This record gives sequence, structure tokens and C-alpha cells, in this order.
Amino acid sequence: MGARDRAVVVGAGMGGLACALALARRGLQVTLLESSAGPGGKMQPLSVGGAVIDSGPTVFTMRWVFEQLFDEAGASFAERVPCEPLGVLARHAWRGTDQRLDLCADTADSQAAIEAFSSVAEGQRFQAFCQEAQRLYRHLEGPYIRSERPSMFSLMKDLGPGGLLALTGLGPFRSLWAALSRRFADPRLQQLFGRYATYCGASPWQAPATLMLIAQVEMDGVWAVRGGMGRLAAAMADLATERGVVQRYETTVSEIVVEGGQARGVRLATGEVLRADTVVFNGDAHALALGHLGAASDVAAAPRPQAQRSLSAMTWSVHAPTQGWPLTRHNVFFDRDYRSEFRDIFGATRFPQQPTVYVCAQDRQDQGLMDAVPPGGCERLLVLVNAPACGDEQPGPSRAREQEMQSCQDRTFELLNACGLQVHRQRGREQRTTPWDFERRYPGSAGSLYGPATHGWMSAFRRGSARTPIAGLFLAGGSVHPGPGVPMATMSGRLAAATAMAHLDSTSPLRRVVISGGISMRSAMTAGMP
Repeated sequence: MGARDRAVVVGAGMGGLACALALARRGLQVTLLESSAGPGGKMQPLSVGGAVIDSGPTVFTMRWVFEQLFDEAGASFAERVPCEPLGVLARHAWRGTDQRLDLCADTADSQAAIEAFSSVAEGQRFQAFCQEAQRLYRHLEGPYIRSERPSMFSLMKDLGPGGLLALTGLGPFRSLWAALSRRFADPRLQQLFGRYATYCGASPWQAPATLMLIAQVEMDGVWAVRGGMGRLAAAMADLATERGVVQRYETTVSEIVVEGGQARGVRLATGEVLRADTVVFNGDAHALALGHLGAASDVAAAPRPQAQRSLSAMTWSVHAPTQGWPLTRHNVFFDRDYRSEFRDIFGATRFPQQPTVYVCAQDRQDQGLMDAVPPGGCERLLVLVNAPACGDEQPGPSRAREQEMQSCQDRTFELLNACGLQVHRQRGREQRTTPWDFERRYPGSAGSLYGPATHGWMSAFRRGSARTPIAGLFLAGGSVHPGPGVPMATMSGRLAAATAMAHLDSTSPLRRVVISGGISMRSAMTAGMP
């Protein structure tokens, strides 16, 4: 077998796993390299106080992406990755009030909850908001999610008259916050749905209104993966092995070998060279621009200015008893001044003084516990707040930064207490992760967890692409199109594989790649939407 028939995928995150599977299915001899001890990338859990805690992505949506991936590889997703649908998508609390609001998988339940929480008029506005999000998702899924990075012309062409009308009605030049302010009168609901911007690492005041479509993604279903999110990565890695992918862990790549403007393989930290004519880099694309994988590959991606970095995070993986506020799987606690959080992070590049706090209670599902926790016993929590992507500050956090982080930490757990949730933290049963830790794990990211921030209506056209100026070198992962999140990173791997195969199959100029699936694979509710 020649080098032309061999592919090397660097990085066993979700994009790398999906890409390796797709390339192997097309007959290539694929080697998947990963510096960590196991697959999953940001999905890898932490062991804290004798408990294994999901400490990266915790929300599982767009199940159809994985059902199709497994089906194409001749396997059953349902058999290999058992999931439980969540009836309560998230429970929300606000400082200074005893009220809480559940957003539910059933939109009628959500509407009733919003009417009881706010007003009948707001419940009706929510129903109209859902219908608009459905239409928007239907029109944008194909041209934006399942196809290569769009241009202005391609997006207009792919949308057609109906899609253009839906986009015009949305007000595509508006920010998400401006769009929500026109659709909800209650500022708490504006806060709640404004969080969709943070799913892409952005500020609601700078993110485009099109991110309203995330409402439809959640309404299509949110699941809890039995055994944790790491089980999804392990199942994909097992399937890749069965399909002939050679996986090498604790293996560091020091250089992408480029000869005559063509990728020819990779050089490992040990000096070993693996020859191939197809190389896929599944990491933060900014690492290439910084020359982390060799000077010859630095033209593969554009540098990312600090102003364009998306959110980082500070997290606490906690194994501790809780009491008071009734946790469900996903919980969000809001402080009073929501705008100040994003002024601090994006305006002042500092840790927020009034952070919004997300808590994933991983032993709970809807109203009860998935696995019984004895009275007074410990449960597994991921506590997360947004933070600036400052992890490349050297030699590490300064004294001022340490004070910022301590203040943010104090405010985080004080907000939980103020909302009625007591987390009885114990020494040895908690691990904190900061932007500097994320930079060490994901070099070149500066701790940014979502690649470039999705800011401005032109952001869709500025995103990275699977293609690079170096022949045979392709990109996958959350820092390139179609963007961050577990299903999106997985889709990026499929797009990278499709683009690579189009390059191998033809010497003519490449057209935009579109991968199959989507609308026909989604839930019956969405399939029947107008």
C-alpha cells in the first residue's frame, strides 16, 4: 500500500474519531494519534475523590449525527451507547427569588411553566419563538451545518426564497440579545435564552441572532449517556478499531511533514516518521499558526487575535454531598447583572465578578436520581463559570490573576448558597481547572474552548474550513466549521474526511462538500414542522 492510500489523523477527539472512521470506511489505511492516554479530547473525564466525573462537555444533543455515523459503519448506536432522554432540559434559578423555571423537552410543558413563572403573554411569546427557531433550523441545517463553510453567494443560493424570507424576518444583522429583547418582555427569559450564545463561546450582545436555532436543537432532544460522556468516545474508538483504524495513545506529534507544498506525513516526538499523503489535524487550528507542529505548516491556518477568542471556563469537578435546592441533571444559576459577565470577559479580559453558574449533577435525571445516592452521601458535580481565554499568559497566572480567580470562585459558590443550594465541599474531593490548564491540554487554544468567538453576522463566513493551503492537509475539530460542541465537532470530522476523499478522487477544482443526513434522521416532531 502506497503513501497515497495511508492517512494520519492527529487528535482522537470527536472530530478525529469521526474522521478516522469515515476514511477507513472509504478504504484508507488510517492511523489515529493522540497525546493523551485515551480517546475523547475535551470529553475525557477526571477521577476525583474516587469518582469518575464528566469534566468537559456534559450536554448530549443532535443524536441523529451519531446514529448516522454508526449506521454508516455498520453498527447500532442504540446498542453501543445507551442513552436516557431528559424530560427537564435545564432548571434555572435567579438570585433574590425563590422561583425556579424548568425548560422541558415538551414545549407545552415549557409554555405552562413560563406562564406560571412569568405571564400568559410570555408563554405565548415562547411558543412563537419555538416556531421561529424550527423554521430557522430547517433552512440552515443543510447550507450551514452539513456543508462546507458557506460564502455569501452559496448561502443565499442554498437557502432559496423560503430560507431568505425566514432569515429576513429574523433580522440577521441583529445580535442574539437584540432579537430576544424583541421577542420576550421578561428580562429573565432574555437571560435564559441568551445563554445559547455561550454554547458557541460568544457573548449574547455580539453573537448573531441566527443562534436562536439552538432552541430547536434542544427541543429535538437532550439525552444523558449512561456511563458518562466518555462512553460515547470509547464506543467510537472501539468501532474505529473494528474497522481497521490503528490507534496510538500517549503519542505526541512534533511536526507535520510538508515537502514541496504537500503534506507527506508526521514526525513524532520520538523522531519516528509516519508517511502519508492525507493528514488531518484535529486540534485547535491556532496551534498550526503558532508553528507548534512545524514551521512549514504555519500557513495552514490564520493567527487568531485575542479579540477573536471565544470563552474559556473555570470548572470545579466535585464529589460531595448537597442539600437544599432540588437539582436535576442540568442546572443554571443567574446573578443580577448578566451584561457585566460579558463586559468583564470580552471587554476587560478578566474573570467575571457576577458569573452565571452551570451545575451538572451527574447522578440525577429529571426529578430524581439515576443511581441512588445514600442520605448524606456524595454525588458527582461539574460546576462551571465562563472565563476569559487568557491561558497563554506566561509563565502562568500572576498574583492579580490568582486573586481574580479566588474572587470568582467565592462569588460562584456564594451564588449557589444564595439560591438555596449547599455544596459541602471537602478537601481531596474537588479539582479546579483554569484557562491555563486548558492551554496545557489543548496547545494553541489559550484556554479558549470554542475556537474563534461567533461574533457578528459575518462570523459564519469567517469560520475555519477543512481545507488548507497545503495539499493533503485538512482540519477538523471545534475550531473549524461547523463549529463547537460534541455533535458539531463530530460533523467537522465527517466534513474533513469528505473533503480529503474529494481531493484524492479528483484533480479538478473542488466544489463545496456536503455530507448526507440531517432532516430525515431527526425526531418525528421536527420532521413534521412547517
